[in-house]
Amino acid sequence: MEKILILDFGGQYNQLIARRVRSEHVYAEIKPYNRISVDEIKKEGYKGIVFTGGPHSVYDPASPHYDPSILNAGIPILGICYGDQLIAFMENGIVSSADNSSEYGKTTVNLSDNALFRNVPETNICWMSHSDFIKTPPASFKIIAYTDKCPCAAMYDEKRSIYGVQFHPEVTHTEHGTQMLRNFVFDICGCCGDWKMDDFIDQSIDKYRKQLEGKKVILALSGGVDSSVAAVLIHKAVGDNLTCVFVDHGMLRKDEGNLVEQTFSSKFGINLIRVNAEDRFLSKLAGVTEPEKKRKIIGEEFIRVFEEEASKLGKIHVLVQGTIYPDVIESGSGDSAVIKSHHNVGGLPENIMFDELIEPLRSLFKDEVREIGTRLGIPHELVWRQPFPGPGLAVRIIGEITKEKLDTLREADAIFREEISKSGQEVLPSQYFAVLTDMRSVGVMGDARTYGKTIVLRAVKTDDFMTAEWARLPFDVLERASNRITNEVKGISRVVYDITSKPPATVEWE
Repeated sequence: MEKILILDFGGQYNQLIARRVRSEHVYAEIKPYNRISVDEIKKEGYKGIVFTGGPHSVYDPASPHYDPSILNAGIPILGICYGDQLIAFMENGIVSSADNSSEYGKTTVNLSDNALFRNVPETNICWMSHSDFIKTPPASFKIIAYTDKCPCAAMYDEKRSIYGVQFHPEVTHTEHGTQMLRNFVFDICGCCGDWKMDDFIDQSIDKYRKQLEGKKVILALSGGVDSSVAAVLIHKAVGDNLTCVFVDHGMLRKDEGNLVEQTFSSKFGINLIRVNAEDRFLSKLAGVTEPEKKRKIIGEEFIRVFEEEASKLGKIHVLVQGTIYPDVIESGSGDSAVIKSHHNVGGLPENIMFDELIEPLRSLFKDEVREIGTRLGIPHELVWRQPFPGPGLAVRIIGEITKEKLDTLREADAIFREEISKSGQEVLPSQYFAVLTDMRSVGVMGDARTYGKTIVLRAVKTDDFMTAEWARLPFDVLERASNRITNEVKGISRVVYDITSKPPATVEWE
């Protein structure tokens, strides 16, 4: 099987590079820069290598470096951001601090005629995020792109098929980034694209059938697409040895608990235990306002509930969770910076009682998970349900979590989602929800002064949830939602709309 190596130097978008490559039906795998040697790379037969970005400076002694002999291994290489600077550094080019020339965000880049930029306009909007830049490229490299502030926005060594770009072609903010990666994978690396998602399904079922043979398995089912797909996938591998535990922590959306229970008990015939634990979670969260602490508490309680249910079932060997790539990325791994921990990644307590933790979707992005769900026969309405974080509405309430706040947010969120669903839009936003802030503002209702809370409406468009654009919803939809929320939800006097993209924001507020 042909494959591309993503050599990880600690950037936040590293798994997204792999996603872009895999979307072209070419298998890509990620290896930390310090856990694979040049000899191992040659032995594995990679068709190409991508050096990822990272938060470091190549001149920092503590920054990740690599064996320079990789550049003469005869394998095409594409360096991105830090990876670009590292190539220049290894080849004795000059990398300098950008000082006042730093570039962050969408930037106009001028491109030269080159194999990497085939079928890409000469002037392009690309996503920049750097505080260092290549002042002078190595002797064997030619400059093939520039910006007003960056004299070497891209370079290449034609003889060795080594390319470097200062911008990020993997993010959707770079207009023709997908085409650039496609050019690298097919034209420069010579791949043909023979990897299919069916391969992942078959290999996973076979893998877990053997790995989990004779073992009792418990799965954390939230009813969202990730845990649902994980449940069906593992059920196909182990059958009745799987028991799904659905923890209703009281922070679900309106009517969601009953829907989850009905769907999985009747549709799939999977062993399901529902635990109503609202009081337990709220008591643990009382007085807590810091977002990371909320997540840690919820993660701890999830596991403790699972342990208690497992103890009632006899010996349970394996815990399964629906962790996906964005969870892993944002929780930090290796040299990556932590954006926020996820209850099913960074939020797990160290002393769990299960022998194994299985995360069958850990290498996949949301759209890949949905594709697998469809292929597994999961109903469309479940596969395409709104994404929902494991901590639930707890991360959509700013400040302390209370029953009153949850009920308020549940109603506002239901109204917003209802107005969007009946708006008749041909393409709905990828995710949309309401947030309850801790901000109060003056209002007037019935000729009387009010001092109510503020609801934020959030809707984004994305295909990977690593980057996202705020959705341009019709004003009449926003108006109807605002009017209904302020009239129907007690204590709300103001509704605002979030028009921040990711980055710089995340999709969720906490």
